Formats: sequence, structure tokens, C-alpha cells
Amino acid sequence: MRRRRFVLDGKPVLWATSFLPAALVAGSAVVDEDTGPGGIYARLAELGSAPVHFREEVRSRMPSEGEVDRLRLGAGTPVIVIVRTAFADGGRAVEVNEMVLDSAAYVLEYDVRA
Repeated sequence: MRRRRFVLDGKPVLWATSFLPAALVAGSAVVDEDTGPGGIYARLAELGSAPVHFREEVRSRMPSEGEVDRLRLGAGTPVIVIVRTAFADGGRAVEVNEMVLDSAAYVLEYDVRA
């Protein structure tokens, strides 16, 4: 499991938790604090498990007390929760990433090919 907090202009705006198969990433750069250029997806590619497909689930809700503290949210500010699953060839899930976003700091835009 990897946890990261993203900060914009000194304010936390996103809290992300990634879950990866321990047997796949043990002893690799994926478990290092700084995974290097390209992040964990580049490191997964080096392990022969590059993500080739992603699925996202998007929800909004009121934050937990811990999320209010971690993201320094104003009263009444909802969060956006995105759960992204990354799949390698063959359909194996190589990461589940839960991102909790300060809804006041984001606009989600999707460009989907018809």
C-alpha cells in the first residue's frame, strides 16, 4: 500500500491510497518513497506488468472526520472519490487507487471517443 497527499498552493487537495499485489512489487522500486520518473506505472512496466486498461468509479459524498483534517476542508465541503483499477495484459489488476479529492479544488473533465 502506498499513500500520497497532493498539495496545491500550500493546501492539501487530494489524498491517494494505492493497493498493489505484494508478490509483484516486493523488493522493487514501487515500494520506494520516490519511485522515480514515470511513477509506479513505469515501475510496473519494468516488472512486466504495465497497465494497459483502466476502470474508474466516481462518487461524491460528505467527508469523514479524518478526511476533513487531512484535506483541511471547509465546513460543508463534499469530497469526490475516484477508485481507479489498473489492469495489465491478461486482465490482472495491478493497482487499485482510491483518491479522495477536495471537491472545491477540482473540475472533472472527460473526453470519451464515440
